[in-house]
Amino acid sequence: MTSKSIRTEVESGTSNVYANGNVCYDPGVPKGTSSTPPAAAVADHLLKIHEVATETGLTPRTIRYYEELGLLEPAARSEGAYRLYDREDLERLRFIRGLRDDAGFSLAEIGQLLEDEGVRARNRVQFRASTDARERAAILADAIDRVDRQIATLRHKVDRLSSMILEAEGRRQHLTDHLADVREGREPRHRDHAATGARELRR
Repeated sequence: MTSKSIRTEVESGTSNVYANGNVCYDPGVPKGTSSTPPAAAVADHLLKIHEVATETGLTPRTIRYYEELGLLEPAARSEGAYRLYDREDLERLRFIRGLRDDAGFSLAEIGQLLEDEGVRARNRVQFRASTDARERAAILADAIDRVDRQIATLRHKVDRLSSMILEAEGRRQHLTDHLADVREGREPRHRDHAATGARELRR
């Protein structure tokens, strides 16, 4: 994961924003006397963890846990070690939640996907900056390996979902057969759910 180089320090009621070790925003300096607007904009958009929790629907505890796993890194920290987050962090958390809740990915799988995406972005920059054929070929080979791994992960998910659908179809058919038996005054027959679902899907 690419680390962010912005941090803040709070002293005597003021907040300085540091980027790459240099003060890029000092609230004590009047606006217009230096290149403060970009840094000021960064400071204005930094959110505390409870604000991020409200925005994303996650709990502060979950957000901290994602940090421990390396899935997220706060955009900045105050001198008091308070976590501060930017819009990029919000989007990353929403992406993680979508993969976890909607697609059923494990956190380990999500971490691998995020890592591959980060490497892909760095590879793109290196590829464009290089004129060496061997280096460019190595970059492309690494990118292909990572995409192949993503495809394998996604196919595994598809296979798992297909299996779950098959089992659900079997349960539904089992219940439908029971309903027919009851309506005909017969004792319901017991069948293998998955086998029944497989037969129905092959029709």
